[in-house]
Amino acid sequence: MTGADRDDPDTASATDDWPVALRGVTESVVTTLGPNDRWNVAALGLHAPDDPSDPVTARTYGRTRTWRNFTERGGGVVQFTTDPRTFVDAALTVREVDEAVLPTADAWVEVTVEEVASETEGDTTIRTWALDPAEHAIVQERVPTINRGFGAVVDATVAASRLDVSGFKTAELLDRLRYFGDVVEQCGGPAEREAFARIDEVTGWRERAGSGEARGDGADEET
Repeated sequence: MTGADRDDPDTASATDDWPVALRGVTESVVTTLGPNDRWNVAALGLHAPDDPSDPVTARTYGRTRTWRNFTERGGGVVQFTTDPRTFVDAALTVREVDEAVLPTADAWVEVTVEEVASETEGDTTIRTWALDPAEHAIVQERVPTINRGFGAVVDATVAASRLDVSGFKTAELLDRLRYFGDVVEQCGGPAEREAFARIDEVTGWRERAGSGEARGDGADEET
């Protein structure tokens, strides 16, 4: 039985077309085919609709590789994984692979996309895409478990991705990363700790937290 088979009144978008049931904003990883015929890996939040007859949507921010490939290719492969290291690399690094489905995917679904809305915040264009699922597969089923360290890694990738972005205060983001780091250290396992170390490797946030930025002296404090 998959998540979509369970009779759960709190579950949204539980349809035969998706390999898992979606609710709220479900964090996923998407691979999209680039002009070099390699698959770009990126994080993608899936917004479940209030009405199950409406499509699942996702947003792209600015002129990213995912935006480009959605525009030029019209789709990609959405994947669900519990590997925190996959999330970190997808959210914070440029990663390209030869195969559409990642080895760490527990389930995947091919989607076609259509841009349905666009808005601008500052210098950033935010586009909303409707996702139409097609072929999908469940690679591995797991018994759900709760690990605060995993959640902290995912939240930390959001904070880390906003460093140096206009409109976000650097000192506040560094405070969040410190907190998430403590949660990972206390509640995470080896994979979560490795993933969080990768965040530091990519962004250098710990060094920045020890500088004037952590005391609110950064340029973003004026925004």
